[in-house]
Amino acid sequence: MVGAAVTVGELLAAELGLEATVVTAGAGSGRVISAPRIQKPGLALTGWDEQLHDGRLLILGGTEIAYLDGCDGPARALAIATMLKAVPAAVMVARGLAAPPELIAACDAVGVPVVASSLITSDLIVRITNWLAERMAPQTSIHGVLLDVLGIGILLLGPSGIGKSETALDLVVRGHRLVADDIVIIRKKAGFVFGSGSGIIRHHMEIRGLGIINIKDLFGVAAIREAKKVELVVELVEWDANEEYDRLGLDEKLYTVLDVQVPMVRLPVRPGRNLSTIIEVAARNQLLKFQGHHSAREFQERLNQAIAEARPARGFDVDVIE
Repeated sequence: MVGAAVTVGELLAAELGLEATVVTAGAGSGRVISAPRIQKPGLALTGWDEQLHDGRLLILGGTEIAYLDGCDGPARALAIATMLKAVPAAVMVARGLAAPPELIAACDAVGVPVVASSLITSDLIVRITNWLAERMAPQTSIHGVLLDVLGIGILLLGPSGIGKSETALDLVVRGHRLVADDIVIIRKKAGFVFGSGSGIIRHHMEIRGLGIINIKDLFGVAAIREAKKVELVVELVEWDANEEYDRLGLDEKLYTVLDVQVPMVRLPVRPGRNLSTIIEVAARNQLLKFQGHHSAREFQERLNQAIAEARPARGFDVDVIE
């Protein structure tokens, strides 16, 4: 699914330290921001509007304000009309500079808020872009548990009641970190997928027979993470004696989420199997793969080499045959 729409009001209400104040009189906080990328007017100040896009934030820094202040009346009117032709979500003025009265009046007339910020332009752009990219990224929700095990983001999947939360709790007790339990919010950013907790259940786990527990309160802040890149999916499945499970590690599986493929392993669950230890080893094995070492493939290569070296030379001794 696509990330949630973000309004100008939500951006200004976020704790980003924007030091921003709305200077227009009319409403405009409900205007929707269409993309996380901001715009600077550039050549639009001279009347060229080809690079402007509807619904984006338009940011003016010291150069733009100095240009507008130095223009005569017709040139300033052309610059303002061109900037507003694409109807931005809002116009933000950085560095604590004062927006020209003509710009404020024109924006007020079309319901576009003008926001003044004391931040320098680069800081303002970075803070807004990072926040918008997080909020507007494509996202979905998955029923599972997300953990940070030895630095590897592991997403535990499986049917309800198979033991995902109990296994995760055992891993937390061993010193690993919980990101989310039950509902994992997955967002796609820069070609990777990242998971985080959902709403009020963040940092909590449900353990059957025990109830809801707060991992942060029980084990401290070192036992949790707010978000983590998903680097390995572990699917817990009921043990089936009639099914042939991978015993060499050569059958590599992939799990697709938001069009991103993530390595996956399937672990059959049966009494006596220590799933926490197996998952720890799976995390260590994934770390080796990231470093270019694939244990199963290297073993297969050594095995093939040993078989080749032990194979008798072809050909026949004529004297022996006779």
